[in-house]
Amino acid sequence: MVIGRCITADGRVSWFSSQDGRVLSSWDPASRLKGPELTPARFLPPVPAGKIVAVGLNYRDHASELGMVLPEEPILFIKPSSAVIGHLDEIRYPGQSARVDYEAELACVIGRQCRNVTREHARDCILGYTCFNDVTARDLQVKDGQWTRAKSFDTFAPVGPWVALDIEDPHRLSIAASLNGRVVQSSNTANLVFDCYDLVAFISSVMTLMPYDIIATGTPAGIGPMARGDEISVTIEGIGTLTNRVV
Repeated sequence: MVIGRCITADGRVSWFSSQDGRVLSSWDPASRLKGPELTPARFLPPVPAGKIVAVGLNYRDHASELGMVLPEEPILFIKPSSAVIGHLDEIRYPGQSARVDYEAELACVIGRQCRNVTREHARDCILGYTCFNDVTARDLQVKDGQWTRAKSFDTFAPVGPWVALDIEDPHRLSIAASLNGRVVQSSNTANLVFDCYDLVAFISSVMTLMPYDIIATGTPAGIGPMARGDEISVTIEGIGTLTNRVV
């Protein structure tokens, strides 16, 4: 089952659920009961995101293409909630940058408050999984020597289209990015250096994780630039496709 949020034809914000990703029904997150079918006028980010904890250099194939040694511990950075947009929303190309890149990622959505979780109990803290695009102003990342500005522009955290609740093994999923219909990233979450459960355990040893916080688990090989007018899609097996246009 997948869950998410949308704006309905009459302008209401509604949670929805679906068993097949096509027929959407209204959904109550408190009771977990579904209601009548609905048609979204616009998809919203699938959860009201709190903090976004992202992970750098977390795919073996990405480290290889950069000629970099695998990290001994997860490399963490924060993206602000003000950067979050949903499926089919527009990525705005900032005037400060001359190169804006896509980064396809699997994201874990936290389901309950947790702190100092062991790896063995990490799965119990995850609500589900979704697609994420860690949009990055690559030239500013190099210029600044750190990542905050490059990762934090408004619209630089597309997420969606929904959260998949029933992923049995998040570490055997194909992941791809397509730019204007051409596949530019293609990998598998089996190539993660630190898997989802490792990350929940490690991050919760640093900071308390809250419901609807998002952990963006890193991107595989093949990152590259986008231009104004481009359409970028992130597709993950068992979840679906997140699509956004650059303006």
